[in-house]
Amino acid sequence: MDAVFRALADPTRRGLLDELFKRDGQTLGGLERGLPMTRFGVMKHLRVLEEAGLVVTRKRGREKLHFLNAVPIRLVHDRWVSKYAEPWATALSELKHDLEEE
Repeated sequence: MDAVFRALADPTRRGLLDELFKRDGQTLGGLERGLPMTRFGVMKHLRVLEEAGLVVTRKRGREKLHFLNAVPIRLVHDRWVSKYAEPWATALSELKHDLEEE
């Protein structure tokens, strides 16, 4: 999980994940077009994302396609976010119920 947090800490890597969310299965060249950095810089960021399990790759002929793997993000959500959001959701639900009764 530390690798996922480390990968998500960088805004460029989050941007790459957003791009893959919009259009999955992009090549390095496609991902590189939207960033103000060299091809090698993008490759380094993709390697960090791949090591964290957030991106998986597949070869298609001479191309290497990058795909978003949302499972690690969901695991972070389940472990860290949902337990903190639950009391708020319960309180808001109870408030809604109370207001509708009046």
